[in-house]
Amino acid sequence: MLEKKTIDHEKAVLIGIINREQSEEKVTEYLDELEFLTYTAGGEVIQRFVQRMDVPNPKTLIGSGKMEEVEAFVKKHDIGSVIFDDELTPAQQRNIEKLLRCKIVDRTSLILDIFAQRAQTSYARTQVELAQYEYLLPRLTGLWTHLERQRGGIGMRGPGETEIETDRRIVRDRISLLKKKLLKIDRQMETQRGNRGALVRVALVGYTNVGKSTLMNVISKSEVFAENKLFATLDTTVRKVVIGNLPFLLSDTVGFIRKLPTQLVESFKSTLDEVREADLLLHVVDISHPQFEEHIESVNKILDEIDSADKNAIMVFNKIDQYKHAEIDEDDLITERNERHFTIEEWKKTWMQRVGDKALFISALNKENLDEFRKRVYDEVRDIHVTRFPYNNFLYPEHLDQY
Repeated sequence: MLEKKTIDHEKAVLIGIINREQSEEKVTEYLDELEFLTYTAGGEVIQRFVQRMDVPNPKTLIGSGKMEEVEAFVKKHDIGSVIFDDELTPAQQRNIEKLLRCKIVDRTSLILDIFAQRAQTSYARTQVELAQYEYLLPRLTGLWTHLERQRGGIGMRGPGETEIETDRRIVRDRISLLKKKLLKIDRQMETQRGNRGALVRVALVGYTNVGKSTLMNVISKSEVFAENKLFATLDTTVRKVVIGNLPFLLSDTVGFIRKLPTQLVESFKSTLDEVREADLLLHVVDISHPQFEEHIESVNKILDEIDSADKNAIMVFNKIDQYKHAEIDEDDLITERNERHFTIEEWKKTWMQRVGDKALFISALNKENLDEFRKRVYDEVRDIHVTRFPYNNFLYPEHLDQY
């Protein structure tokens, strides 16, 4: 596992399904994100295939006619990978591999592959390897059908153990070993968190590629790796930050994504302890992304899964420098005005108005409105700090001339 070190750009096609749960517009958004995931993993998307069907085919997910169309395209253009936006069952993956005779990847395995490339520390590598094995276990039948026979020879007569059972046992043993290793590392990290004292803890959370690491670098004056790709950050980074004369700890966590694989949520729960134990969350949102509202919902859903939805939080709308609203020509009497045509000022008058002073609009890259950001964070951290250390109240006045 985790053997992939170099990224070879290979040709790939994407496949999505339109049904009662996923409209055509929604599928287009998902495939846009899937293409970005493919690019991050080192692939080049050549073509997209979309099929409208109420009930997915239990054997191949898509219909036989569409599968023949995909098969012809794969052969003609020498495609290396066929990537499905929805998670495939082991049986579906096996059936599709027999038909297309190329690498079949679903959204889950693609995200796991990116995590495998991005994992740098022993802790992150262990978490990703655990998720990979848990994903692999039910699919061993599909990978090793040629080994489903019993051993023979001297001393091996009788029921014995099939090769596939041996492989399953090896994987289960490996999963058990990795879980024990993670428990040991968790105890070490818990000790580290305990050694940080009673400093106020602030955690950056948000969808992947919204600029959390860039904001971290600007505020903490550090050099956390930041890149315009999905999941640039896997390992949690903690830095001591001082605004005015008030110190606190700021942590940068792994980004979230729609349809995040269950295996990753489980294996990365220990990394997300930084979020669980934080006193204040800075929910960073890429306001320039057309689906930023859905991103907010996805993040809130995962925060709820790790029991952190009720924490004190500030919404930080980042990348205001890249925000562009759609415009309607004066003589256009057909186009209806919707959210895509809102300016940032108009957005502030929508549901964002209910967020009140818990909403900030900044550009971490261009350092726009960062003074307002620092002041708001300072006020929130100060309120938490003086509650924890009431005798220190006089050290941190209500207002400072400079943040």
